[in-house]
Amino acid sequence: MNVLLVDDHPMTIDGYVLALSKKSTQFSLPLFDCAYTCEKAYHFIENAIAVYDLAIIDLDVPGCIEPPIASGKELALLIRKEMPFTKIIIITAHTELITVYDIWKCIRTEGLVIKNDLTPEGMLKIVEEVMRGETYKSPTAENCMREIWKKELIVEDYNRQIIQYLSLGIRVKDLHEVISLSQGAIQKRINKINSVFEVTDKEGLLREVKRLGFI
Repeated sequence: MNVLLVDDHPMTIDGYVLALSKKSTQFSLPLFDCAYTCEKAYHFIENAIAVYDLAIIDLDVPGCIEPPIASGKELALLIRKEMPFTKIIIITAHTELITVYDIWKCIRTEGLVIKNDLTPEGMLKIVEEVMRGETYKSPTAENCMREIWKKELIVEDYNRQIIQYLSLGIRVKDLHEVISLSQGAIQKRINKINSVFEVTDKEGLLREVKRLGFI
C-alpha cells in the first residue's frame, strides 16, 4: 500500500509511520512518502511511480508559491484531481464550524480527524476503516457537522415554516393547510429534523430550537 504523509512536524509523521507499520494491520505493509511541506508533497505526487492508496494530510502544512498551493486543503484538492481514487484523511486542529464543514464538503474526504481526538491506536483503526471503503469523522468533527446540519435544516424555507408554525401552536396534522406540501412530505421533514436535533417529539424539538436561538 502506497501512503503519502504530509505534516510539518517530523515527530507526528514518525508516529503515523510507527502506528501504520504494525503487523496487526489488515492491509499490506505500507510504503511511505513523507513530506513536511506542500512543495515536497507536490514533488512526490508529480513523480510518483504508482498512485497513492492513501494520503494523510495536515490542514495547516506550509504552502508553496510555485506551484501555488496555499495549504493542506489545496494539496488535497490537487490529489483529488491527479489521483481521484486515492483515499484522503485530513487532520486538523481547527474546530470552527465553517472550517470543518468546508473541508468535508469541498474535498469530500474519506476521513476527517480533529487532532485532540487522535491517538496512535486510533489512527490505525481510522485507516483500516477508511481502507475498507467507509468514511470516518472523529467525535469532535461529527459534533461540528451536526451543528452545521442543524443550521442548514433551519435555513431551508419549508423547514423554517414548519418550525415557525409549530411554535405558534399549529398541530402537525394541520400543517399541510398552511404549507404547500403534502402531509406525508411534511412528516418526512419533521422526522429528519427530529433526528438531526436528537429529539423525539414536537415539544423536545421546540425546546431545542429555542435553546439554540433559531426561534
